Amino acid sequence: MQSGKFTLALIALNVLFFALSFALEEFWGFRSYIVFGLNPYFFEGMPWQLLSSFFMHGGIAHLAMNMAVLYQFGGILERAFGGAKFALLYIAGGLFTGALCLIYVWYALSRGELVNIVGASGAICVLLGIIACFDRRRAGGIFVAILLMSFLPMLMGVNVAWYAHIAGFAVGYGFGLIQKRFRIL
Repeated sequence: MQSGKFTLALIALNVLFFALSFALEEFWGFRSYIVFGLNPYFFEGMPWQLLSSFFMHGGIAHLAMNMAVLYQFGGILERAFGGAKFALLYIAGGLFTGALCLIYVWYALSRGELVNIVGASGAICVLLGIIACFDRRRAGGIFVAILLMSFLPMLMGVNVAWYAHIAGFAVGYGFGLIQKRFRIL
């Protein structure tokens, strides 16, 4: 299965952003994860975090896993909706998911915790939610996969933004229902 040019462009952007943010952090001491991750600084005048956070990744393994899933499932939706509409779904879905995650960021801050969300998982889970809505036979398996990738790493002590996965899946599934009913794209 081959991914389309928009899927590949999104993967390239993720890799480029990761490399640049890593270089800024490592070689110049620029706190790119604080500036570009989604955290309480959003509320203090850093609105770009809503977009930049889903191009950031916590490490090469995080980036590789997300890009593998984006490659696999992005190609499916790019063929179904076309490139430009697929890219719009990815970006708009990621922004909406990020906005929902700000509720958790605010809640954690009220408890004295600093949450910094990075990664494309929320936007990718939007895509998985859309696929699950249109392919009911696989919906249960996709949802179980979302739950496993959200909570299994936590059992091993790995910090995961499970709320971004669940919110992204819900956003995608909701969009799928709206699309089925009203054919907006």
